Amino acid sequence: MVSISLRSSYLLDSPHFISLKLKHLARHRRKKFVRREVKQEHRTNNMIRVPEVRLAGENVENGIYPTRKAQDMAYNMGLDLVEIAPSAKPPVCKIIDYKKFLYDKKRREKEIKAKAQKTVLKEIRFTPNTDDHDFEFKARHAEKFLKEGAKVKAYVHFRGRAILFKERGELLLLRFAQRLEEFGALEQLPKLEGKRMIVFITAKKIPKKKPSKPKPPKAPKAKETTQTTEQKPPTDTGTDEKAS
Repeated sequence: MVSISLRSSYLLDSPHFISLKLKHLARHRRKKFVRREVKQEHRTNNMIRVPEVRLAGENVENGIYPTRKAQDMAYNMGLDLVEIAPSAKPPVCKIIDYKKFLYDKKRREKEIKAKAQKTVLKEIRFTPNTDDHDFEFKARHAEKFLKEGAKVKAYVHFRGRAILFKERGELLLLRFAQRLEEFGALEQLPKLEGKRMIVFITAKKIPKKKPSKPKPPKAPKAKETTQTTEQKPPTDTGTDEKAS
């Protein structure tokens, strides 16, 4: 045991083993500090290596230019030459501020995503022997979900030999869809998938009432002014007749 340990310690301290260890550490350090090129969505400036490009936009005269000239034009304007349509021949480029272009694009995508409504799916479970009270209770829940804009998935689950009564389940789902026709539309007729008969009901879009414009206030009626005319005594314009 002592001879084996001495031999292993001698091998670990040997110059050959030390040089291998140093090479391994150096290789590991080189891998750690390797710079990775950042991949861009569009090629810009010196990344565009085709001989000529087609410039488009409002700030330049549209046409085909040598790539070097287009790059110089962008440099003199303090902007970037951005490849918009690389598949075109020649590729279509624009002279724009690339950072501002990316910022505007992300902002538009964020606005579109915020406006998009996420559809929520709610499930309602029945059995072939669901009674009227339970049916009405679940129908009221489904009505509430549809009013909130959710999508309702209703299904009848068959256990064991209950699959023999699939017609009963189909009638139950059609009755359920008829009960909710004011609030939702049936996507398709009941469909049997394994031991479940399923229907999907999509919420109807309720038209928003436009706010009524306030009526302008009525102008107050002008008071009728009565002109009073004073009667003046008649004045004689002729000469008085003398009695003879």
